[in-house]
Amino acid sequence: MSSTDTPSIGMVGIGLMGHGIATNIVKHGHALTVLEHPGNQPLDALKAAGAKSVASTAELGAVADIVILCVTGSPQVEAVLLGEGGLLKSLKPGAVVIDCSTAIPSSTLRVAEAVQAAGVRFLDAPMTRTPKEAAEGRLNLLVGGDAALFDECRPLLACFAENITHTGGVGTGHSMKLLHNYVSLGTVALIAEAAACAQRSGVDPQVFVDVLAKGGGGGVALERLKPFITDRDPNTLRFAMSNAQKDLGYYTEMAHDIGAAQGIADAVLGTFAHAVQAGGAQRYVPELVEVLARR
Repeated sequence: MSSTDTPSIGMVGIGLMGHGIATNIVKHGHALTVLEHPGNQPLDALKAAGAKSVASTAELGAVADIVILCVTGSPQVEAVLLGEGGLLKSLKPGAVVIDCSTAIPSSTLRVAEAVQAAGVRFLDAPMTRTPKEAAEGRLNLLVGGDAALFDECRPLLACFAENITHTGGVGTGHSMKLLHNYVSLGTVALIAEAAACAQRSGVDPQVFVDVLAKGGGGGVALERLKPFITDRDPNTLRFAMSNAQKDLGYYTEMAHDIGAAQGIADAVLGTFAHAVQAGGAQRYVPELVEVLARR
C-alpha cells in the first residue's frame, strides 16, 4: 500500500477488544466491513459511524483488502480461515490477514503456510492491555512477519495501537504474547493467592496493598487487583478466568513443544483451572482473590 491507498478493511471478531479496534479503524476514515456473529458486541454505533456488516466469510473476503481477526484462539482462527467455507477461499491474491487473536505458535505457523500458499500475506499481531485501551486506540501490538509487510501495514495498526513492536518472523508475535500473558497472569495469580491468605490472616486489605506497593510487590498486576482487594471492584481487569486458563494452557503447550521449563506455569494454570471449576469461568480475573479465599 502506498500513502495514497485506501484499503478496504474486514474484521472477524467484534468482542470486547475487537469492538474498540473496529471503532478506531472507522474513526480514522477506513472503510470497514465486519462479519455478523452472535458473539459480537452490539454493532449499532459502528454502523452509525459508517461500518457495514455481512453474513458470511465469502462476502467479507470478496470486499476486503486486509482482514483483521480478533477471535478467541487457535481453533477459531483455523476454522475462520481454513474450515469449510473458510475465508481463505474468497480472499483476493495479495490480500493481507492480520491475526490479532491469542494463538499457539505451532498453529500460527501452519495457518501462515496455508495462507501464503494461497497467495495471501500474513502477520500475527496479538495485543496486550485491556478493552479500555482498545476503545482509546492505545493497545500494544506484538507483530510477527515479514518486515516489509509490517512497514506496509503499520499505518493501519497505528489507528488502534499506541506501542507497536516488530518481534521477528511469523509466529514470534504469538510467542511473545504468550510469554507476556504468562508473566502478567502469573504475577496476578501470585498476588491473588497472597491476598486470599492475608484475608484469612486478618490483615487489613488496604494495609496489604499499601505495603506491597511500597516494596517488591508493586507494579501493574497489583494496580489491577487493588480495586478488588480493597473494594470488590473487578472491572480494572475485564478478562475472564476461562480466557486466562486458555492462554496459560497455550503457554504450557508452547513450552512443552520446545522443551522449556514449565513447573511454575503448570501451577499457575492449575490455579486458574481450579477457579473455573469452582464456577468462575466468566468471572473477571481479579475475582480469583475471592475464589482462593474460599478454598
